[in-house]
Amino acid sequence: MRVSNQRVDPRLVQPQAHPFARSTTAALCPTAMDSPAPSIAIAFRSISPDGSARVVERGVAVERPLAIEFNGIGYAVMMATPADLQDFATGFALSERLIEATGDLVDFESIATPHGDLLRVTLSAPCVPLMHQRVRHRVSESSCGMCGIENLDQALRPLPQVPRAGALEPDAVFRALGALRDHQPLNRATGAVHAAALCDVDGGIRLVREDVGRHNAFDKLIGAMARAGLGWDGGFALLSSRCSYELVEKAALAGCSRLVTISAPTDLALARAADAGIDLIVLARSDAVLAAITE
Repeated sequence: MRVSNQRVDPRLVQPQAHPFARSTTAALCPTAMDSPAPSIAIAFRSISPDGSARVVERGVAVERPLAIEFNGIGYAVMMATPADLQDFATGFALSERLIEATGDLVDFESIATPHGDLLRVTLSAPCVPLMHQRVRHRVSESSCGMCGIENLDQALRPLPQVPRAGALEPDAVFRALGALRDHQPLNRATGAVHAAALCDVDGGIRLVREDVGRHNAFDKLIGAMARAGLGWDGGFALLSSRCSYELVEKAALAGCSRLVTISAPTDLALARAADAGIDLIVLARSDAVLAAITE
């Protein structure tokens, strides 16, 4: 198998800014760049229940769009950690039943671009008809079927700017955290579901929805608010999950200017929140919360 980590013509691209300042509206152009590390150190404000705060640094997982092509045809775009990408391509092809053995994957090429990683995989000739059949089914559901560069270009679309709601008092976050469990009957019974809560400016919980999927729970909350004619009214969303970029995007599209999550963010979630003007609080626990620093 031929394996390469390609760098493409540097004359085709403009320099990229720091991730928190990056523009997701620029056209995607290949560039000569190294693949990023799987984690980076980010500074946060650690806020205690008594209101005291200090700056702390912690590792944040890197999350990047990854487009995978098989024999020149765009097959899928997903978010991934930029490490062990050849292993990922092999395992993905096996899981998708595109190949039966590692020998069916005859060529692999990894290209790092400012907006994500492109994996170009060549399958053996006997595997190609099945791959084409799978692509025909997938193309009606997504942007698959285009080349990987085009897929990456559509992976992170511009977000609307969310109106600023002013500073959120730490007391409100800790109050909502303390009350959330009482509003999770399904999780109390099963221990297996996430919650998304609409909280008022003082931390009172107005509405909660639960689901086994963190995205589904937030969608249910947004839908329930829309059906009931409820707005954020200076309050915030509290999610019992990690902070992925998809949840930040849902918050922006729902006009939510303050997002609190119980677990950690990815670097892409932090960047997307900064792009949209969302105040992000993560790793929200009873003894401290971490506020993203975007200045």
